[in-house]
Amino acid sequence: MIYKFQDLWKRSNITFKVGFIILFIHILIAITGPFWAPYHYAAINVGEPLTGMSWKYPFGVDALGRDIFSRVIHGSWMVISLSILGTSIGLLVGAFTGLFSAYAGGWIDETIQRINEGFISIPFLILGLLIILAAGPDLSGEPLLMSLAVAIVYAPRISRIARSAALEVITKDFVIAARLRGESAISIIRREILPNTYGTLLVEFSVRAGFAPILIGSFGYLGFGIRPPFPEWGSIINDNRMLVYMSPITVIGPAVALSSLVVSLNLFTEGLARLLRTAKREL
Repeated sequence: MIYKFQDLWKRSNITFKVGFIILFIHILIAITGPFWAPYHYAAINVGEPLTGMSWKYPFGVDALGRDIFSRVIHGSWMVISLSILGTSIGLLVGAFTGLFSAYAGGWIDETIQRINEGFISIPFLILGLLIILAAGPDLSGEPLLMSLAVAIVYAPRISRIARSAALEVITKDFVIAARLRGESAISIIRREILPNTYGTLLVEFSVRAGFAPILIGSFGYLGFGIRPPFPEWGSIINDNRMLVYMSPITVIGPAVALSSLVVSLNLFTEGLARLLRTAKREL
């Protein structure tokens, strides 16, 4: 396994390497951060409010005396896990519906595509907010709801990509042979079509995962994110936006954390896509 990774690293481009390194740092902080963060995320009066940046408080202190750096560290695992979970659910649903739609064809394909087009016609953020509002106040702010909102937003778009990839495969001889053998649709999709479309689906997953933190952060910024006092990055920015002139670092700090995560995911996915294209040409 180590040798395979070393070979992959040598063949990879600079975009992949930079994205991987920054993303690895984010994941490492998310896993270990709660153990070494200077303060608990809900601890108040740990410092003088609005004292600005210092060695002790790198991201400053908010109006309640909470250490913003500690809050950003504690919130990192939630942002990353919700992004990955939501994108994973969206991939599973979107890939299955897209591959099945392409294989089934006819009115089934038309029905699924019209439903997808209806969801896609609604902008990302608006659709996500509608899902959260439809869940009601009792579920609003639940982490799982955030992931489901991301999944429902992404699933129709992933479904269309999966369908396009599958349409190039279903006319191949090995798929036709499987049909003539009398194999079921699920078996053909799982054993014949999916293995020949996983590269496209992997890239699509990576691209969507790169934008998921922005969507989750937007929920938090608009007041529809994780319930306080848990420090989701978007909600931290929203809580301190009125203080941007008095203590700008309280907004800049979490904004830099969010943007660096998004940039790293996009660099990683772009580099991964290049690697897969190169591998495909070599085959």
